[in-house]
Amino acid sequence: MTQPKPTVTPKLPTPKFGFNDYAERMNGRAAMIGFVLALAIEYLTGQGVLNWLGLL
Repeated sequence: MTQPKPTVTPKLPTPKFGFNDYAERMNGRAAMIGFVLALAIEYLTGQGVLNWLGLL
């Protein structure tokens, strides 16, 4: 006896958490914004981000 095959694939909502395309895209964008801000801080203040934060 063979099992019947489904004819329609259900449309499930895209999850907003976990390892999925949406989360990876948002993480990449946040990293790019952070990198650009770090470069801007270094350019405008003349010192590194760690010096600017008082950690060095």
